[in-house]
Amino acid sequence: MAINLSPASVTIQEVADLAKVSPKTVSRVINNEPRVRSDTRARILEAIETLNYRPNLNARGLASNRSFLIGLFCEKPGDYLSEFQAGAVERCRESNLHLMVEPWDVDSPGIDKRIDTLLGQLRLEGVILLPPLSDHPVVLNKLHEASIPMVRIAPKHHLNTTPSIGIDDYVAARQVTAHLVNLGHRRIGFILGRPEHGATEQRYLGFVEEMRAHQIPVDPDLVQTGNFAFGDGLLCAERMLRASLPPTAIFASNDDMAAAVVSMARKFGLDLPGQLSVAGFDDAPVASMIWPELTTVRQPVAAMARIAADLIIQFEPKRNGWPEPVPRHLLDHELVVRNSTARPSRR
Repeated sequence: MAINLSPASVTIQEVADLAKVSPKTVSRVINNEPRVRSDTRARILEAIETLNYRPNLNARGLASNRSFLIGLFCEKPGDYLSEFQAGAVERCRESNLHLMVEPWDVDSPGIDKRIDTLLGQLRLEGVILLPPLSDHPVVLNKLHEASIPMVRIAPKHHLNTTPSIGIDDYVAARQVTAHLVNLGHRRIGFILGRPEHGATEQRYLGFVEEMRAHQIPVDPDLVQTGNFAFGDGLLCAERMLRASLPPTAIFASNDDMAAAVVSMARKFGLDLPGQLSVAGFDDAPVASMIWPELTTVRQPVAAMARIAADLIIQFEPKRNGWPEPVPRHLLDHELVVRNSTARPSRR
């Protein structure tokens, strides 16, 4: 029978007494640390539930000089951020930490002062940086000066200075391109993402190298920059489709731009995928919400987020530093073939 105590009145010592262990062992279980026997862990968790114990984060922070707060710095909300945030929040909750999501406009003036203010107000355990912030010099320098550990997602530069997580964008782009070539496409357009984004260059290089491997020339008129934005993707698609020799397939560097290609192709009255095949990247929700559903690359976004949070939680780099060499994780991706790609037909 559960003991009716309010969470605030229960101490870690009472949990330890009920479970017949030391308070330190209880603390290890609360922090999801290893080196606790499974039967002991189960007994402690049962005691926590019985007493309705809730750790006091303020008290824990004062005792250990920790804030139990991890920052997630991103550029703007979107499908990618939502999935990433969900994975990071889940991992933080397992260790009784909190995630603070902070969006930044990298093109706005005064970003250095905003970061100074934020870091002056909070004691962050560490920060996860999504691109393009993972390569933003001001952000990186400010976090370094404040001795805030950072984990970068898909960075472009200085890969050995901080832990990083991503997929092999180059290989993934080659796979998408090979899929289109094997269907019989030879005039393939490509829409790049933001130039400062680490994945943009690798995805384009993968496209070019796979085209070269099949001895297919890349037409410069069919290479456009869409900045990962739907609106820019519309403009890129329109320019390509108005070309004297339009493409039979377009590979966009993310699903938002691929969706824009589908929209513009409808405006041109094209049959999809017969007259135009379209491929994207990321497997964002929009990929399966439009028709035809997009052929795309699925990234393990939630898994990337869990690993990023786990690196900060497990290593406690603010106190212990990162191990050498610093961790670098390349996760598996998956080519998802759907109805937006097919063999080309004559127009």
